[in-house]
Amino acid sequence: MRHYETLSSAINDLRTRGYIHDFVIRNDGMECVDEHRKLDVEKMDVDEMYRFEGMSNPDDNSVLYAITSKEGYKGVLVDAFGMYSENIAPEMIKLMKMHYESFT
Repeated sequence: MRHYETLSSAINDLRTRGYIHDFVIRNDGMECVDEHRKLDVEKMDVDEMYRFEGMSNPDDNSVLYAITSKEGYKGVLVDAFGMYSENIAPEMIKLMKMHYESFT
């Protein structure tokens, strides 16, 4: 797995490797923002995952996921953890946990 000093450098590199879409978590799953398309969480694979911790502010913690959908969309999901974390659907937690365990 690669190592990045900053979240922005990781996103920039992933963009050059084809992860061009932005994904966001919704109550009922995930959405490809630029395509305005709802995606089935169970049909997605987390290819890579990176954790970033804010050096000066512990509230600046985030996790970056490089994701590929079965429909062929490749993109990134940035999720805060800690104080500003999103409320994630149970299906999403299961997917992320499953893939996180495969990286450890």
